[in-house]
Amino acid sequence: MKRILLLAILVCLSGVCKVMAVSFNNEQLRYVISYKWGVIHKDAGDATLSLRKQGDRYDVMLAAKTKPWADKFYMVRDTLIAKIAANNSLTPISYSKITHEKGKYNRDEIKYTKSGNQTTGKITLHRTSEGKPIIKEKTLTATGPVYDMLSVFYYLRALDYSALTKNKIYVATIFSGSQSEKIRIRSLGLETIKLKDGSKREAYHIKFNFTQAGGKKSSDDIDTWISTDSNHIPLYLIGKLPIGEVRAYFVGN
Repeated sequence: MKRILLLAILVCLSGVCKVMAVSFNNEQLRYVISYKWGVIHKDAGDATLSLRKQGDRYDVMLAAKTKPWADKFYMVRDTLIAKIAANNSLTPISYSKITHEKGKYNRDEIKYTKSGNQTTGKITLHRTSEGKPIIKEKTLTATGPVYDMLSVFYYLRALDYSALTKNKIYVATIFSGSQSEKIRIRSLGLETIKLKDGSKREAYHIKFNFTQAGGKKSSDDIDTWISTDSNHIPLYLIGKLPIGEVRAYFVGN
């Protein structure tokens, strides 16, 4: 559930789509995550995304946690923290992912440097083995736009959706932990959806997936619906699980 929650609100394009000049104000977005399997449809977790502008950068944090009943099956307490340049490209500066799952603690950190069209990510992985801390380091490089699980969320919201051609596939790179992944996105046009409170909204329907080196899929395809107003907020998503599916609903600021 955690991976789908975090990935399903993220999209990165290769520069084919125009990015609009946009400035984000201090904000907080709240989501409810539900689990659906047959007739079972129950709220399983909550996530809150907050942004604060600090001079020429944005400080962003996403906190996700499962509800008490879901803790008994798979407890999640995850926090993602990023610093993003407050420019039109929304260039990532640094990124941290702190996870507490099933009693295990991990922390991934990325520090970015950019030279021309190439981005380098210095990655530090903090792990625990038999009660002892382990630190591993790795370097990833890629050309073209490169984002992580938070900075790409804001890149998504800055896209000019009139430039997204229906059913055309776009490809780009995302740094995820110790590996680089390719993301493929396809726009399916405008649709009317029903939100958790029963209200209906027109939204852009987007389908995307992630692949590792060699083309192996990292997860099943994910569907998400983006608001058509200038905020471009992800309103609703559906992701497949081995059994059932997870859904996330935007529930307010």
